Amino acid sequence: MTAPLTPPHRPAPHDAPWHTPNPAPYPDGEGLDMKRELRQAAVVLVAVTLAGIALGLLWLWLAPRVPLISTDTAVFVADTEGEESAGADGTFVLLALGFGVLSATGAFLFNRRGGIAVVAALALGGLLASALAWGTGHWFGPDQDVVAHARAVGEGVVFDAPLRLRAKAALLAWPVAAMIMHLGLTALFGPRDPEPEWAPSPAHDDPR
Repeated sequence: MTAPLTPPHRPAPHDAPWHTPNPAPYPDGEGLDMKRELRQAAVVLVAVTLAGIALGLLWLWLAPRVPLISTDTAVFVADTEGEESAGADGTFVLLALGFGVLSATGAFLFNRRGGIAVVAALALGGLLASALAWGTGHWFGPDQDVVAHARAVGEGVVFDAPLRLRAKAALLAWPVAAMIMHLGLTALFGPRDPEPEWAPSPAHDDPR
């Protein structure tokens, strides 16, 4: 007698390939990491932008002033050989470079893992902060209406010209410095990717 043949295994309906659920677009862990990175980028953007007010106030305090003097017909620069105008631009650039280094260091310490969103927020925040600093210096600086200011102080009296930024390229000093500093910090102190584990070769598995 021969033993009866066992029927072949029939997969349960839920094991069928057409019942396999569609995979999620990305694992839950990656989704949480993305949300956390976006929140951190928003914090960096707001913090860096608001720091532009401090830059503007420091620029207003440290930048050299251009002296003006008026007559009954016109307003002239009191010192025609002075370099106060270039000094104002140079002061802004030096301060912006320092703020760029500080903001990049703060962003790196806040999130050592970096990420495209955080880096983009740092660059955009630096540009917005420079524009805000420029506006702050203008707003709180000497009167923008030179003619009215000259009439208020009287003829022959020296007064300060409005604080101006003649080289608009100075607005890029902050974001450029921040990007270079953040790149250097990430290269030196950022997390390293784990080394790949290589499978042993067949020769190592041979007991002989």
